[in-house]
Amino acid sequence: MAARRAWLSRSGSVLAGAMLALTAVAPVRAEAPRRFAIEGGDLSRALNSFSRQADVPVMTLADIRHRTSRGVRGLLTPGQALERLIDGQNLRAVAAGGGYVLREASPLAAPPSAPQVRHAPPPEAATQVDAVVVTGFRETMQHARDLKRGVAGDQEVILAEDIAAFPDLNLAESLQRVPGMTISRDTGEGRQIALRGLGPDFTRAQLNGMEVSASTASGMDNRGSVSRTRAFDYSIFASELFNKVTVWKSYAADQDEGGIGGTVELRTAKPFDYAGDKLAFSAKALTNSATGAVSPRFAALASKRWGDVGALVSVAYSENDANEYGYRNWGWTPVTFGAANIGPGVDPSVASRLINGTGASRVVMPVAATYSTWFDHRARLGVTLALQYEPGDRLKLGADLLYGRLSNDRDEFSLAAAGDNPLTGDVKGTQRLRAADIRGNSLVYADYSSGVDLRSEHKRSEDSTVFLQGALSGEWQAADRLRLRAMAGYSKSDFEGPLFDKIFLQASNKAFSYDLRGADAAASSTYGFDPADPAQWSLMRADTREDQVVNQFTTGRIDFDYRAAPTLTIEGGAQYKAFRNDGYTRRARTDYPTGGPAPEAVKQLIFEKSLRPYIVGDIEATFARLNVPRDLSAADDMPGSDYSITEKTWAAYLLARASGFVGDKSWRGDLGLRWYATDLTSAGMVNTGTKLEPAVLHSTYDGVLPALNLALDVTPSVVARVSVNRNISRPSLSDLRAAGNVNSAPFGGTISAGNPNLRPFLADAIEGALEIYQGRQGYFAVSLFYKRMDSFITTASNSVTYGSTGYPLEFLSPGNGPDTIYGFVRPVNGDGASIRGVELAVQRDFDFLPAPFNGLGFVGNVTRAAGRSNVLIDDASIMLDLFQLSKWTSNATLYYETKRWGARVSSAYRSGYLDGAGGSGSISSGYKASNNIDFAAHYNTAGGLRIVVEGVNLTNAPITQFSDLTDKRLTARTVSGRTFTLGVTYEF
Repeated sequence: MAARRAWLSRSGSVLAGAMLALTAVAPVRAEAPRRFAIEGGDLSRALNSFSRQADVPVMTLADIRHRTSRGVRGLLTPGQALERLIDGQNLRAVAAGGGYVLREASPLAAPPSAPQVRHAPPPEAATQVDAVVVTGFRETMQHARDLKRGVAGDQEVILAEDIAAFPDLNLAESLQRVPGMTISRDTGEGRQIALRGLGPDFTRAQLNGMEVSASTASGMDNRGSVSRTRAFDYSIFASELFNKVTVWKSYAADQDEGGIGGTVELRTAKPFDYAGDKLAFSAKALTNSATGAVSPRFAALASKRWGDVGALVSVAYSENDANEYGYRNWGWTPVTFGAANIGPGVDPSVASRLINGTGASRVVMPVAATYSTWFDHRARLGVTLALQYEPGDRLKLGADLLYGRLSNDRDEFSLAAAGDNPLTGDVKGTQRLRAADIRGNSLVYADYSSGVDLRSEHKRSEDSTVFLQGALSGEWQAADRLRLRAMAGYSKSDFEGPLFDKIFLQASNKAFSYDLRGADAAASSTYGFDPADPAQWSLMRADTREDQVVNQFTTGRIDFDYRAAPTLTIEGGAQYKAFRNDGYTRRARTDYPTGGPAPEAVKQLIFEKSLRPYIVGDIEATFARLNVPRDLSAADDMPGSDYSITEKTWAAYLLARASGFVGDKSWRGDLGLRWYATDLTSAGMVNTGTKLEPAVLHSTYDGVLPALNLALDVTPSVVARVSVNRNISRPSLSDLRAAGNVNSAPFGGTISAGNPNLRPFLADAIEGALEIYQGRQGYFAVSLFYKRMDSFITTASNSVTYGSTGYPLEFLSPGNGPDTIYGFVRPVNGDGASIRGVELAVQRDFDFLPAPFNGLGFVGNVTRAAGRSNVLIDDASIMLDLFQLSKWTSNATLYYETKRWGARVSSAYRSGYLDGAGGSGSISSGYKASNNIDFAAHYNTAGGLRIVVEGVNLTNAPITQFSDLTDKRLTARTVSGRTFTLGVTYEF
């Protein structure tokens, strides 16, 4: 290796000329066949891989910048492999000095094959390609840029070194660094993604060539608990399992339909990704400032090749203790006080509004006003197995197996004004108000001298998601111009929550106040007793619950590509895909009247970090004392939760890829059509107007989706792109259910119903980009995008009496009746929506600075997006920003890297966004802006061991949720601490 580096570092033209004169015909070393596995893309990088795998040096006397290669795989001689690498690039290889020299071919040579690119070389230009394989953050960014540059559409690539270079707790956090990508967080980790302002349901996830879906759960009710959606929950997988992630922002006809936002393509490692055998491992210890516990994180990979056969196994395992805690309200609701509930010290004007307020003047108050804590012990295991058989370059067979398991072991605690005389709706019990402050329509401060019943809650839950995938793939070069490809696969995500137990305690007739007048961080409650005194609390209620959500995909496809001409390839294929989602939620409860004789709970002090201490029930001891049954059946199903969605889709496409020249400027592009047809079956319990009955509903829809992607090399360093396409996104699962769901609470509740006849989202999109490549030192790009969505699905929300909905009265909570006001929410096809935006991305090595500052570099991006749609609230049409759309998102990383050590600090910013339409006196709900700062550093020892130090969320950034777009009423503000990691990695 050292000899090759020295050989390459000498004067190119003089040495090459001398060698050519000495050995112009035959190579020095024997041409023994070798196994090659070289990816297509940038020719310079492909030659690096060739030099390493063939163990020969390569020198170029031609300008190979901006030229590409289709790659090569199979058992070939080095000469044969090199000829295939440079095929169509107007180059010729001459064996010399034990290696090869590349020169320009005859100027009359044919133009390159699609989608390759060539440029006339400048006079006396020469580029050397050394045989040293450089790994590290800079190298992976350069390779990712090369892959982006060579395609016609708009894509972003994250490579294995790129992922491993950051302190990412899971795959979602790796994806947040892609321009336009944002993530939602839960209990200290990323969970789901949004791309260019469109939420998780608009982005497809594809794993090893097939679409996948997976569900997990949040411990926090405010964030929706179980994620029964189409969205893939990226928190299931550790980032170490993947060596390449491609994010397709533009659409091409050969891609599966269904992702208006884009497609995230995940790829696990394969044995033929490496020139030979490979073994790697990492071991880390992780701790969090909110828990103090130390937990393990391991990953290992072993790859072996036996001639034409290869096998690879990778394993990633981690545990993590997380504790998210803070102040929250269950929501906000209109309130009316009885005259007897207003004390003489309350200002008369305030008292009048509280008693007599109606319509626009009605006061809205926070629900329950609580301190809350969510502790989670999380364990994550991932295992991959990849097998490959490649007897030459005409036949390739592969099999991929993946197993993933994410388990959560949670304890949740809260101290809420939600007892028998609660602050969860109209105040007409024993509560006695002595002071209040109304700002706008919000009751932001209330002080009660007596009569408030407080409630403490301890929830114990265990859940797990098991993900399985098996995929078979094959590729056959049937003729010189014809290649056939096939894939068949099955995946299953099984979420089970068998344990979801709660104990509620009550402290009756207490003084209580809350104060929300200051900053969100200053929100507080005070109590007229000591909540940490066990004698103040008595047993109120016991709950049990079970959840299950199963997602399944079965996929089969066959494709072909035919090289009709050196610059034209025709592709086509057919696909069958079946998706099924099943699930249910079961719940039972036992109430224990606090005013009469009742068994006592076993009490304990909250044992996780909280803003204040208080007494809760011991779950196991209390359930044992009360003999509470935990085995639930279908008779305990929550209304609307037990339903099944089945979609069967046939699709076919035809696409042309071409390249050519306009004057001296090269171009490449693809133009195609995709046809799809979907049969939908929705089964569940439907409201007939008088009762609930089982029903099975069917619907069908189809369409044709055109797509055009075009890239033009304006200059040797500037690429212009344009994409025009049509795509769909299918309605969310809950929107399609043939079911109705009743959520009953002491203050009323909500009823949500599905609509199986919804049409899919349909979007026409146009995108443009201008990219400037600065050699190995940097990159700059600006992108514009616009999507117009027809038949945009929106929400209709009305406040109605429960009795008018037709749902049975037995679903009501105690104290509710047919005249209790409920929110009635259902999806409808709206008039459409649009989204537009601009992205800026930049990367630059500061190699122009004097040493030692020349090791610095910067990579960053910023996205501005805007999009709105109509939402129906109480029969009024209101224009709101699209849900999950942050108008501003940005990522920035400052890095320093040498051969011995490196360090990076990264910022991920997301401006505020909406997550719901709101209701009950509030227009919309959402999250305030957030900014997370992460850090990573490494040191390479002389023996090849790498020592790694990492930090996540260094500023302990809060997650803040709000209700109402105008008043931004606080719903929850929580923090989850800082996470630190120390470990080692090694490859051999």
